[in-house]
Amino acid sequence: MWILSEDTFDPAKQHHKETIFTIGNGYLSTRGAFEEGYPNDRRATFIHGVFDDAPIVVTELANAPDWLALHVVLDGEKFSLATGTILAYRRELDLQSGVLRREVRWRSPQGRVATLIFTRFASLADEHLLALRCEIIPEFDGQVELRAAINGQMDNEGLLHWRPLAQGQLADGTVFLRTRTRKSGIEVALAMRLIGDASQTAFWDAENVPTLQQVYPARAGQPIVVTKLVGIATSRDAAAPLELAHRHVQAATDWESALAAQRQAWAREWERCHVVIEGDDEADLAVRFSIFQLLIAAPRRDNRVNIGAKTLSGFGYRGHAFWDTEIFMLPLFTYTAPGIARNLLDYRYLTLPAARAKARAAGYEGAWYAWESADTGDEVTPTWVPDFHDKKKLARVWTGDLAIHISADVAYAVQQFWQATGDDEWYIERGAEIVLDTAKFFASRAEWLAERGCYGYTDVIGPDEYHDHVNNNAYTNLLAQWNLRAGLETLAWLDQHAPHKAAELRQRLDLTPERLQHWQTVAEKMCLNVSANGLIEQFDGFFKLKDVNLADYEPRTKSMHEIFGIEGANEYQAIKQPDVLMLQFLLREQYSDSQIRVNYDYYTPRTDHTYGSSLGPPIQAIVACQMGDVAEAYEHFIRAARADLRDVRGNAGDGIHAASAGGVWQAVVFGFGGLRIHPDGTWEVHPRLPSHWRRLTYRFTLRGQTHTVTCYPDGSYTMG
Repeated sequence: MWILSEDTFDPAKQHHKETIFTIGNGYLSTRGAFEEGYPNDRRATFIHGVFDDAPIVVTELANAPDWLALHVVLDGEKFSLATGTILAYRRELDLQSGVLRREVRWRSPQGRVATLIFTRFASLADEHLLALRCEIIPEFDGQVELRAAINGQMDNEGLLHWRPLAQGQLADGTVFLRTRTRKSGIEVALAMRLIGDASQTAFWDAENVPTLQQVYPARAGQPIVVTKLVGIATSRDAAAPLELAHRHVQAATDWESALAAQRQAWAREWERCHVVIEGDDEADLAVRFSIFQLLIAAPRRDNRVNIGAKTLSGFGYRGHAFWDTEIFMLPLFTYTAPGIARNLLDYRYLTLPAARAKARAAGYEGAWYAWESADTGDEVTPTWVPDFHDKKKLARVWTGDLAIHISADVAYAVQQFWQATGDDEWYIERGAEIVLDTAKFFASRAEWLAERGCYGYTDVIGPDEYHDHVNNNAYTNLLAQWNLRAGLETLAWLDQHAPHKAAELRQRLDLTPERLQHWQTVAEKMCLNVSANGLIEQFDGFFKLKDVNLADYEPRTKSMHEIFGIEGANEYQAIKQPDVLMLQFLLREQYSDSQIRVNYDYYTPRTDHTYGSSLGPPIQAIVACQMGDVAEAYEHFIRAARADLRDVRGNAGDGIHAASAGGVWQAVVFGFGGLRIHPDGTWEVHPRLPSHWRRLTYRFTLRGQTHTVTCYPDGSYTMG
């Protein structure tokens, strides 16, 4: 299944559909708003790295000038789905080629009928090229007027980030707009030209909205076809972005060749990350949709940016990146597109100075990565947000102050990438330093708890954000322990394979023998509450909290956080996502099936699967597969698969749930597909397919070798 489609237009679902019909090319993404506009739309184009200051949220991706703007006037009547009558409607996104197409048969208020077909794509073959074609088939004789514009008057939900610089028309007829972000000073330039057989063309020098107006004679049944090509570039790309934008729009000679290049580029992309589910069309479409949404947000030529929690598809989280990238999204790239994974990890390397500054400001050593980061890697988590229950009040956000596990998450992703790719050169030059400096942080942050006789971390927030200010969160403690040991192993490896680098890092990071011995001691004496049968307590005192039967609260449309309140949720054993199961999934080699089973049975009924974190269900699905509970695993998987496509949480209008999308791929490959990759690079497959799946095929790359695995319901598999 490659086509995501809708056959009716429902204004009530407008923002949800704008999100899921987002297109992009790894440089930028454009929401699926209509070319001609619609009341209260959230039209937006976000470009990687184009951040600007904003109140409360510190910094956010700036909504770039709108390249889509195209108004059609039929014999004096402006086409709009908000007026007239929709006689037929279909919109479809071809995931295979990244092309969005909308066909509408429309009758104007005065009775004129026409079919309009809009097709658009953001070129994957040329990231600075955007293409839009409009085909109009009138059922009347008269005149058709088109107004194609670059709209520089875009805002972020009311906040204006842009200061116009210049606009006009070049000697070759290309229309341009130059504008700059108000605080960060990033220039964006767009260059537009039209291809069509207009009887007349005029340039309208409207302030901040340069426009080309074209007039066509209309004859019933005779198509009018216009192509709008737009080049786009920023001062992050070149000193003279307009020259770059102009060069790219001029290089695109026609629609057909640009579209052919787009299809070829996407064919290469899908070749790497091939997945097919036979026997379940919904799941087959959902996994491709998830992969597509991550691919269009993945930076291919820029290692200074990360993928935000909502990709580039909406205003949610303001474009900020979390641990979502490293733990949920990155595995797709690590095992199918290592070059993209390396770019994303380079971002963490390049933002080490900000991570060190955060640790230093809090009185610690090493690198403490920001919980939410943007362009510089500085902490941009808002301190206050509107309260769930009373929007007039503000609620304190503690994650930026207390969520320390992100440093271990980054280090874990670094190690996973290195083990999967065998890229020793990158690891020596960049990855090792991340692992060492995050280990240095965890050793510095560790507290000796004399009454317990162990080291721990007090006053933290683990992945389960329903509980804040907790002590000795198991996920945090054991990932820190892993990080410390990985740091020691890394230094030993460098001593053997890159002694000059080892010497440099020992000196620069002050890795004295005494310091390294402290790492060893902290790791050996890490606090952990675990019972005789292997049940791990999520944090100190968790088992003493009020137990809760979540089934008693069904049906519901709110999270348990909202139901209990931010403070009240701390008193219950209801969790946002399964901390302990996530820990055991990541550190799989350390746990037997029986150890995982006891924790799975305890924490599963206490997890808010429906309205808790969208990050939870895919991991829950993988662990359920490992436990052999395939039917239950499918329930969690399909919940994750529907997060955006069916808007099951009611918030897809804010943007794609990127971590969930990455989790969907992981659930298919590591869960049902049974792929298990060991730290030494060896791997095995133990498929567990849902009963109605006839066959699952997936592809992954490990240390330069690409493997294709086909799994069957009886647990067998073949290699292709």
